[in-house]
Amino acid sequence: MKYRSRFPEQVQIIEHTWIPMPDSVRLSARIFLPKSAREKPVPAILEYIPYRHRDNTRVRDTQMHKYFAGFGYASVRVDIRGSGNSEGVLLDEYLQSELEDGIEVINWISKQPWCDGNVGMIGISWGGFNGLQIAALRPQPLKAIITVCSSDDRYSDDVHHMGGCLLGDNLSWASTMFGLNSLPPDPELVGDSWRDMWFERLRGSGLWLEKWLRHQKRDDYWEHGSVCENWDSIKIPVMTVSGWADGYTDSVFRILENLKAPKLGLVGPWSHKYPHQGIPGPAIGFLQEALRWWDKWLKNEESGIMEEPLLRAWIMEKVPAIATPNERKGRWVGEKSWPSDNVSLKKFSLIPGQLIKKDSNVKSHTLTVQSPLSVGFFAGKWCSYAAAPDLPHDQREEDGGALVFDTPPLGESVEILGKPEVVLNVSASNPLAMVAVRISDVSPDGKATRVTYGLLNLCHRNSSKNPELLEPGKTYKVTVCLNDVGYNFVKGNKIRLSISSSYWPLAWPPPASTRLTVETGDSSLFLPVRHGKGTENISFKPPEAAAPPQIIPSKYGEHSWKVIRNLGDDHSILQVINDNGILIIPEINLEYGRCGREYYSYTGDDFASPRGEAVWEWKFKRGKWDVKTVTRTVLTSDEEKFCIYAQLDAFEGDKRVFSKNWDTSIKRDYI
Repeated sequence: MKYRSRFPEQVQIIEHTWIPMPDSVRLSARIFLPKSAREKPVPAILEYIPYRHRDNTRVRDTQMHKYFAGFGYASVRVDIRGSGNSEGVLLDEYLQSELEDGIEVINWISKQPWCDGNVGMIGISWGGFNGLQIAALRPQPLKAIITVCSSDDRYSDDVHHMGGCLLGDNLSWASTMFGLNSLPPDPELVGDSWRDMWFERLRGSGLWLEKWLRHQKRDDYWEHGSVCENWDSIKIPVMTVSGWADGYTDSVFRILENLKAPKLGLVGPWSHKYPHQGIPGPAIGFLQEALRWWDKWLKNEESGIMEEPLLRAWIMEKVPAIATPNERKGRWVGEKSWPSDNVSLKKFSLIPGQLIKKDSNVKSHTLTVQSPLSVGFFAGKWCSYAAAPDLPHDQREEDGGALVFDTPPLGESVEILGKPEVVLNVSASNPLAMVAVRISDVSPDGKATRVTYGLLNLCHRNSSKNPELLEPGKTYKVTVCLNDVGYNFVKGNKIRLSISSSYWPLAWPPPASTRLTVETGDSSLFLPVRHGKGTENISFKPPEAAAPPQIIPSKYGEHSWKVIRNLGDDHSILQVINDNGILIIPEINLEYGRCGREYYSYTGDDFASPRGEAVWEWKFKRGKWDVKTVTRTVLTSDEEKFCIYAQLDAFEGDKRVFSKNWDTSIKRDYI
């Protein structure tokens, strides 16, 4: 990463400004201004998220927003109501009140003397979500957005569910927000009211995991904020961005296919990060690309951005089978339309142990699988951050508990781009069952790299609004959609299809161990094979950003994933440590730290034994101001219900000043 300290424009940073809402609540903004903007107003760019602009995202915010300001844009970073230094209480994701606040913020920005009335939105994850959602509400000053690592569909393609299965990241993300929602504002910005604001949050934000588990089917709760419910609502240009290691890649392809407004898609090898910080690499000059987008749509200056292919994607090749964020080999390609005429589905039929190209007169075989709970311990996270080894590991151990089908060694390379599908004729021994499907690249030495995967709750085979129990023993024809991917299987390697009946802890397992029976005759794998007729001469500038503020580590952290197995009692634990240590930010004289620990466990073949636990600890200290919060969430289940136990403790110095416990159960609803 190249850090710039000199720009065409001098930049003024306003550390904290209040933006008033109609109900008198005030939101906190950190603003980066070209100094000339007070005489010559400029377009503005908004990032609107709940992750604390004062400290937690300070480095990232400065790198991006100062960069935009240095090139002639007012760049505004706002804490959502109830987060960071904003007043109020944050009660859930993407509430209507959040979107209405966002519109008020956009209108406020457009009326400032330094703004020319044109506003864009940029955001990753939460900020990418509400960028799409606010665009659908059409505030007049909002002229374009860049949405990174987000989704148009809150039920089927978010951190909560996949294919009707409950994701382990549902617990992980709920626990992350449980910790964030417990934090106080900074007294240096909000004054003596900081403690009242803190206790209002501690008492009021609630346990989001409980809220989410009360909506296990697709209902109005999830349809709110899902812009796929009405694509025509978005009229402004959208740049949509993600990475193959991210959890939100599929939305890029749906947006390109369905949105009628001007659009561009960009997919690299990255995890859940902005592409100029992208890991696994290579990172790219994303901020330069963003400037081209803003110049076109906010300044009406031709930048050449809309002459790029509709989709620019990194085709990966020979990815290592270990869960480390190394740079990925590959190349950039472009497609002028999506779906692309350069991509067609190639059918592979299933016979015992093999994938074959023959698609007719294939003898049917009956195969069964009843996977152990260990299948999934090497799957990585649904949404990788690549800050720890959270990518999938060598799949050979996973494949031991799955049905496996391999091609012969490839006589020529096979390049895919898009969404693979698996059609299965399958029956189950129980009325509630799931199927997990993986495609791997198998090298000559046998190492298996997971390329993509998909999940299906078989009760959701026809509908996630109205799921239906299975009739045990009855054969159903189902389609399992895998995540979109760009990958080149090289000559000499094998393509592997793996099918399992559980995938814990990436997905919560069914209530009981289930045997799946697959009839191979009409079961098939369809790969989106790319024929190489698109654009190949694509390149990007090297990544650069504004120089970050000084950060001094006071205590170094730890990022690790450990599988611990006790063969004596057959108890296994996946331990995930995400410890950022203790950091000092000299420019605001603040010491802060955050540490997350997650534990996912099971015992033997007991499908009532899976247990997830997440603990977060946050600390802030400046002089006599010394606060800490600790949150802990535990999720278990039996055949009938989910059980949640949670606790929240807040401290001033060594004194605990607030404590609250939750202990509740929620009926399983076709999961």
